[in-house]
Amino acid sequence: METLYLLIPLSLVLIVLACMAFIWSVRHGQFDDLEKEGWRILQEDETGTTKESAVQMSDPEKQSE
Repeated sequence: METLYLLIPLSLVLIVLACMAFIWSVRHGQFDDLEKEGWRILQEDETGTTKESAVQMSDPEKQSE
């Protein structure tokens, strides 16, 4: 019974923190466009870089070859 005196206020504090985090995320536009990121990974890179050229850019030994 004594643990309820600790667990009930602790759970209420956690609920309030979760609600505050949700309200903050809605106000800062985190849920504005949910489909954009899913479509972005399916589109080709507009800069024309491929995985191979990205690896070559990151590896200085391959650049000198």
